[in-house]
Amino acid sequence: MGQTGTFLALLALAGPVLQAAVLRVGREGAFRTIQDAIRSAAPRDTILVEAGTYHGNLVLDKPLVLEGQSRPVIRGDGKGSAITVTAAGCTVRGFAIEHSGAMLVDEDSGILLKSNGNRIEHNDLRDVLFGIYFLNSSHNVVTGNVIRGRPLRELGDRGSGIHIWNSSDNTIEGNRISQVRDGMYFQNAYRTSVRGNRVHDLRYGLHYMFSDDNVFEDNSFYDNVAGAAIMYSRRIQFRRNSFVRNRGFSSFGILFQDSDDCLAEHNVIVDNVVGIFMEALRTSVFRLNLIAANDIAVQTFSSASENVFERNNFIDNLSPLQIIGKTAGAQWNTHAAGNHWSEYEGYDLNGDGIGDVPLKIQNLFEHLEGNYPRLRLYLFSPASQALAAAEKALPVIEGSKEFDHRPLTRPVALAINVSDPAGGPAQARFSLALPALMLAVSVVVMARGRRR
Repeated sequence: MGQTGTFLALLALAGPVLQAAVLRVGREGAFRTIQDAIRSAAPRDTILVEAGTYHGNLVLDKPLVLEGQSRPVIRGDGKGSAITVTAAGCTVRGFAIEHSGAMLVDEDSGILLKSNGNRIEHNDLRDVLFGIYFLNSSHNVVTGNVIRGRPLRELGDRGSGIHIWNSSDNTIEGNRISQVRDGMYFQNAYRTSVRGNRVHDLRYGLHYMFSDDNVFEDNSFYDNVAGAAIMYSRRIQFRRNSFVRNRGFSSFGILFQDSDDCLAEHNVIVDNVVGIFMEALRTSVFRLNLIAANDIAVQTFSSASENVFERNNFIDNLSPLQIIGKTAGAQWNTHAAGNHWSEYEGYDLNGDGIGDVPLKIQNLFEHLEGNYPRLRLYLFSPASQALAAAEKALPVIEGSKEFDHRPLTRPVALAINVSDPAGGPAQARFSLALPALMLAVSVVVMARGRRR
């Protein structure tokens, strides 16, 4: 081809990039409305929008960069989605987006994604039904957005902050979500990465339905009905998340329903009604987690099976375990080690850090309550405490059959960096190497001091 031919070929390939234009919208720009700029733009152009309020729904039907300067407001029509993205490879950055429609069945959203490979960055979505809705939309990045729903609506009438349906390989990072129904709802969503988000004041912080092979790490879920709900899903891995102050009627830090092969490591599960709830959870592993100051640390149906708990710190929970049925279906220690329990009163004669006396995992009254739920009315009564003390001194009721045969006499050091999720004056941070006992005490005190 020769050098001249090669140069011309490369120039032809680079042509669309070299010809990409910047279109400006606003008083100083060539366009007064964003809709006009979209109609005039060529694929891969950038549309810069000056500060101001711009009315009307938008449709990105060609690959464009839509970028706000000084946070302009896109105010939707109040019907449908404020922004619908139908072309692949779009970017929406730097806007306040508000006033979507109110139809759940129509997926009315702040941003509705119907294409692949888009970036949604640093937007403020408010007064929207769904925040960002992925409809058959994969390989997108959603980062740094603030999403707030409609708090005056009942929970069932709200949409999710981020809703992913029938999509894969998406990345959700560094967003803050509140006042919606579920913070993040995934259905038939695979290989999604969820990192560094803060989710609060809603129903479920993170909700998987029929969604396999997902990872969520370094997120904070607090002041919700449940921190996370993992349902009908397999191979979910989650690390270094905090599930704090999820309280109310039937509230949980983490809820599992009919799921398999999950892995939980280095998480903080503090000050929830139930720390971990398991129904039909199978072959999953919980290791190196802090489970502290919950009313019930672990609540499980006997449908759960073959789950392993090792090297976790169970600190100052009102009850370590409640079984609904005959058995927890769990292994509470491996050959190497069990877990640390703050209520353990055994001894360690050889000083290897493993108690010489197995720990029977039960609170007698909680065991009875599992079979007779109305007894919860008397949970903190003098009669219940006297019954527990008498049973410890002179066991006459069989109670739990669950044992940790290798209980740890010292807390396990955890790779956790924890802060008060509300970020208020009580904020406290902990280094990776901080001994778990100090970490546990600090987190428990912090959580109880901020209970509602």
